Amino acid sequence: MRGVLFSGPANTEIARTLAVDFNRYCALRPADAPSRRGGRLPPSNLLHALHTSVNNIRSYLRDSVDRIDFVVWGLVIVFFQVSAAVNGGDGPMSLLAALGIIAAMLLISTSIEVLIGTMRNMPGIGTLIGFITNGPEALVLLIGLLDNDIIFASSTPLGSNPMNVLLFFLATTLTGTVAVVWARRIVYRYLVFIATIAIALSFYLIPVEMYGSWLMYWLIGVLAISGLIFATRPAEELPEDDVALSRIWMLPALAVLVGAGVLLDFVVTMASDVSMAPKGVIGFIVLSTMTSWPEFKSTLSLLRKDMPLAAFLNILVSNITNLWLACLGVLIYWLLSF
Repeated sequence: MRGVLFSGPANTEIARTLAVDFNRYCALRPADAPSRRGGRLPPSNLLHALHTSVNNIRSYLRDSVDRIDFVVWGLVIVFFQVSAAVNGGDGPMSLLAALGIIAAMLLISTSIEVLIGTMRNMPGIGTLIGFITNGPEALVLLIGLLDNDIIFASSTPLGSNPMNVLLFFLATTLTGTVAVVWARRIVYRYLVFIATIAIALSFYLIPVEMYGSWLMYWLIGVLAISGLIFATRPAEELPEDDVALSRIWMLPALAVLVGAGVLLDFVVTMASDVSMAPKGVIGFIVLSTMTSWPEFKSTLSLLRKDMPLAAFLNILVSNITNLWLACLGVLIYWLLSF
């Protein structure tokens, strides 16, 4: 690979990560590409490396939104407009609230994608992505717990499990990889998907008046089964060489993630009030779909890179993490309420 290394001291993490971006930039440039100095910029030019890193993140963010995103956004608007019409809510305000939810979830999903982009080429990328893409569900869980609403808190992580599997099938269909994904261990893959969905839905079979005891039985059972599934998951192949984003973008992405979570709390409450849709329904249907969107897009990316096992593990680990998040929420709620 053609490229250069930083000459001179580069002791900080920023210098190292900018050097990676700069090296990859040089590797992609033609050898005779002109520059303002008549050749390649000197290796010590950190400003040029920073400019390259900014261009990388700008290109990454631009490519993170495509036509399929507009489809799900349209469905969110339709949901709240129909809810307002059926329940006698406020149509214009429901539209405004829907746009607020779309904006908040766009910020959340984009920050998650940036975090994933900084971790490309790491071993076990499918499993790692499965954990990271549950950031939106964790935010919704936190919002619900702060409101002392266990139904809303658990609705999004639990509702994401069936949605993740549905979107996984959609991703394999869009990429033409159905046969490849299900070529090996087909029974195991179907069983673990069905198990993670069934466990999630079983939460709603518990009567509210029996939460005091049955919530803990449910929690123990979920931890035992999900832990077994996680421990017996197949080993993942090594990732292919890919261009990663500089790690200096981690902190900005985390800041955006937290800020968007605060915004989401406000707009979900507003949407529930003006459209007359229960927050639990919003969480299970709308937010579970939108929080599953990072998993869907990362699965598409992995399948297009011919990494079907990593794509499968991305969804499986995400579903298991959803169950663990719900268990955490149930435990906190139980400790505070009983």
